[in-house]
Amino acid sequence: MAQTYTPPKIWTAPEETGGRFGAINQPTAGPRFDKELPKGAHPLQLYSLATPNGQKVTILLEELLAAGIDAEYDAWLIEIMKLDQFGSGFVEINPNSKIPALVDHSGAEPVRVFESGSILMYLAEKFGAFLPASGPARAEVMNWLFWQMGSAPFLGGGFGHFYAYAPEKLEYPINRYAMETKRQLDVLDRTLAERPYIAGDMYSIADMAIYPWYGGLVEGRQYGDAATFLQVQDYEHLGRWVSEISARPAVQRGRRVNATGENGVPNRHSAADLD
Repeated sequence: MAQTYTPPKIWTAPEETGGRFGAINQPTAGPRFDKELPKGAHPLQLYSLATPNGQKVTILLEELLAAGIDAEYDAWLIEIMKLDQFGSGFVEINPNSKIPALVDHSGAEPVRVFESGSILMYLAEKFGAFLPASGPARAEVMNWLFWQMGSAPFLGGGFGHFYAYAPEKLEYPINRYAMETKRQLDVLDRTLAERPYIAGDMYSIADMAIYPWYGGLVEGRQYGDAATFLQVQDYEHLGRWVSEISARPAVQRGRRVNATGENGVPNRHSAADLD
């Protein structure tokens, strides 16, 4: 049994937090150093990293381009483990110091957009694609977009952290978040048993939001051997959807943008960068 922790009356930050993301975490916001952001030639400037949250936006941008929509963009790598997100230029765009962040220079004044769900909505509305304009169909897409925004922290910051990244394995939090993650997988599986896409018959920003998190888990790309631990193969309807989304060329391209590994494209400035 783990040693019992008794919280003090007033919390103070420990000198060492440990874990993979220990250097990132501090109890205060704001810039930690001065650093301007680069700017390319296109109206849309994206500052991001190919984490699940970052992939949502690049998948949408690549899907827009694949649909023949002029949504060309410059993508600039923000390496969170090197603390790029705490530079003054990035904090000016997103005071919360989280990727992704976008600036739209197409109008008279630049528009900053941060939080992945907000960026998906902004771009879908700007270009009139992958989001119904009104009515029940739009409401259903929004239901699932916000489901992802509220649910993924239990998968990533909850299960993923304690299962893969925490400095020690603790049974209680792993069980707590494994149970919630499997419940979420069941929610998706039951929904996809009745419809081809998350929000119905139409491929939408809801699919693009959910896929990077839950598709990565189902395909064994997240948290070590978590796919085996959670027995993701039991969710056959979810597996069918993941396979279909993964096969889309725009999704494959979107996953490569702002990625640093093999075949990654850390900084993307034209479609040729993905050839």
